[in-house]
Amino acid sequence: MTAFSRTLLAAALAVACAPAAYAGKPAAALDALADPALSARVRVEQDALRAERAQLPGYFRQAYARYPAIPAGTLEALAYVASRWQHLRPTASQEHSEMPRAYGVMGLYHGEGFADQVGDAARLLGVPQSRILAEPSLNILAAAALLDREIGRDSALRKPDAEALRPALERYAGFAKPAAGAAKGAVADYARTSFAYDVLLTQDRGVEESGIQLPARAIAWERAFDAPALVRLRAPLLRLNADADRIETADYYVDPDTQTLRSKDPKAAAAAASTDYAPALWAASPYHSERTSYDSATIHTVQGSYAGSISWFQNNPDHVSIHYLVRSSDGQITQMVRENRAAHHVLSHNKTTLGIEHEGYVDNAAWYTTAMYNASAGIVRHFCAKYAAISCSSAFQGPAGSVVRVLPASVKVKGHQHYSGNDHTDPGKNWDWARYYKLLNPGGGTPGGAAGTVATNGTPLNVRSGPGTSYSVVGTLADGASVTIQCQTTGTSVTGTYGTSSIWNRIGSGRFIPDAYTYTGSDGRVTPDC
Repeated sequence: MTAFSRTLLAAALAVACAPAAYAGKPAAALDALADPALSARVRVEQDALRAERAQLPGYFRQAYARYPAIPAGTLEALAYVASRWQHLRPTASQEHSEMPRAYGVMGLYHGEGFADQVGDAARLLGVPQSRILAEPSLNILAAAALLDREIGRDSALRKPDAEALRPALERYAGFAKPAAGAAKGAVADYARTSFAYDVLLTQDRGVEESGIQLPARAIAWERAFDAPALVRLRAPLLRLNADADRIETADYYVDPDTQTLRSKDPKAAAAAASTDYAPALWAASPYHSERTSYDSATIHTVQGSYAGSISWFQNNPDHVSIHYLVRSSDGQITQMVRENRAAHHVLSHNKTTLGIEHEGYVDNAAWYTTAMYNASAGIVRHFCAKYAAISCSSAFQGPAGSVVRVLPASVKVKGHQHYSGNDHTDPGKNWDWARYYKLLNPGGGTPGGAAGTVATNGTPLNVRSGPGTSYSVVGTLADGASVTIQCQTTGTSVTGTYGTSSIWNRIGSGRFIPDAYTYTGSDGRVTPDC
């Protein structure tokens, strides 16, 4: 253990987390997408998911009939936390951070560093593992069998209510036990507790979106968690004493009447918030190295759950890590590596980048909630304010994609898929870069014109002295470069990435580029005529 990890570390939890249990249903960002093309495609995908989900309520009823000890609503909430009611079919190309893959609508693990829930359930049910992986009905039944087993291990839980289910949920979670000398018990336990909390939070809020139906059921939180646990889950301030393997929140308590947090000493609480980004909870990862500079911010999708990621980043054979992790349901932030150290998240670029992982899967836009976008953008705005080389105005704002597309170094906020020397494609096709750019740059748009992004699929774009291909070339722009469109005019017709157009965009005095190679988020004109 390093001297760094022996230091008593302090952080603050996102303010949005404190009232999370009472904030109503989570706001999926599907109705707030800023990219029109992405919005249209996401709606098609959600319609397909709605059709896929139509049979799931019947499968849940069958599981409850076979395992009557499981409280109503628990399986639906487990499925929402694990997969957003999508039957996960992971492939090798979808791996991220080398995390164990989750399978099916219940997100069951199949070893790879976590528990072999698929194998265990196959033995309990007497069916082949392949059927649990392939069939939603058996996947749900498998999860029910595993949870029923955990309920049965507690003699006091004959027919438990949801609040009494917390210990069984923590055992069910499937995360790896800490190896000797790696992640200690308190942090590993916190990952399991966070998992149970998210399941109960889902029931407390209820869900009604794109075919998911889970009626809200008020949770008596003081019965589900003791006061110290509630403080850890909601507190604006949390300390991790790594040497003592103890998570401390000495400056806060839960008001027994209102079930809200109260500060014992506000001045002491403020003084203790000494980590890099104040609204972050601290859960240190042991995997970090020296950094050389602060050059850019990297956006990731973790391809897994928030609680599972906390467990994995504490103890994994590939030594992967991240600076910040954001939860989908409420935007809670956990910091795992200090900013002055290099996290292991983007290969050869580790020493110059800062990274943010987002809970969820790239194939389902429902993971990217309003709370998540807002929390993530807050972290990046902090980067832009603190580090001179990182500019929020130079963030990528082009179309989302599902392939590697290397962007120039001048783009300072971009996805994992935009860096050279890697084969990862997150945050992927459903991340709304146009919306994210607006959150990073609040205030009504680009001064002096409209924002645009060069889109040439890798080829430099010629900048002309006038609105046509007969004008002289006065420079070039790299694919992915951000531009400010001052005005638009008609010129030579050009066929490019976005079809054929005779519109030319003036980006400076005597500097024009064809609109056919410029992403603006609109099919028409976005500025007045020149």
